[in-house]
Amino acid sequence: MRIILFLATNLAVVLVASVTLQLLGFTGIQTTGGTLDLQALLIFCAIIGFGGSIISLLLSKWMAKRGTGAQVIETPRNETERWLLATVERQAKEAGIGMPDVAIFPSNQPNAFATGASRNNALVAVSTGLLQHMNRDEVEAVLGHEIGHVANGDMVTLTLVQGVVNTFVMFFARIIGSFVDRVIFKNEEGHGIGFFIVTIVAEIVLGILASMIVAWFSRRREFRADVAGANLASRQAMISALDRLRIASGQPSVLPDTMTAFGISGGLQEGLRALFASHPPLEVRIQALRDAA
Repeated sequence: MRIILFLATNLAVVLVASVTLQLLGFTGIQTTGGTLDLQALLIFCAIIGFGGSIISLLLSKWMAKRGTGAQVIETPRNETERWLLATVERQAKEAGIGMPDVAIFPSNQPNAFATGASRNNALVAVSTGLLQHMNRDEVEAVLGHEIGHVANGDMVTLTLVQGVVNTFVMFFARIIGSFVDRVIFKNEEGHGIGFFIVTIVAEIVLGILASMIVAWFSRRREFRADVAGANLASRQAMISALDRLRIASGQPSVLPDTMTAFGISGGLQEGLRALFASHPPLEVRIQALRDAA
């Protein structure tokens, strides 16, 4: 959930900034002959690319609250909310981070997420379905998993990865746009309408392909967060929580023989879906915890 919100905000910021500058006639990336100045182009793309990811990071808590309807627990209204605050406070101290905001969002599906601009300015949220379907040991493990994301600096690292991805997506999209404009549309002076249209289309296509890199990064971080949940609660509680999530999601209990490390199996369609998945299959995560020393 936090990945989807982050990527959606980032994509919106980058596209709006890119289109706005083009409509305003920004020509700082062109030489006097009308060709692309690659050095200026790279600097321009880096500013917009990293700017989009940084703005997404700074807006992450606000977007998460608005996007999920999460209500931050200011004053506990019942024993469950008091327990949630106390558990997160204890785990945050053990992990060496500042106390994050704790919230509950309405959803029948058991789910949780953590987001925020820094280790000391984070939000941890759990769904009403999670509280209904899991016992306290399992909820504690899930909270530990999310605290692990915060303590590991996953959102900040994701921002840097996304900034690099944004930069090169914009860079190569403009090179493609310039090539098509000159070779196909035979525009030798400046950039015509073909450049702008092809650039926008190329940004969208390359952005989708580049999201595989972000998804791969996200999958790797899930294993570390699972270990954090096991350390802050217990390994068995973390395994039990993941197994309960597996049952709730309707995933099979046994991996097929052809399942790879990232859950790619069963043909091209399933393999492509796995490449864009932000989380490894729950069975793989459970087995990783069981195999961990």
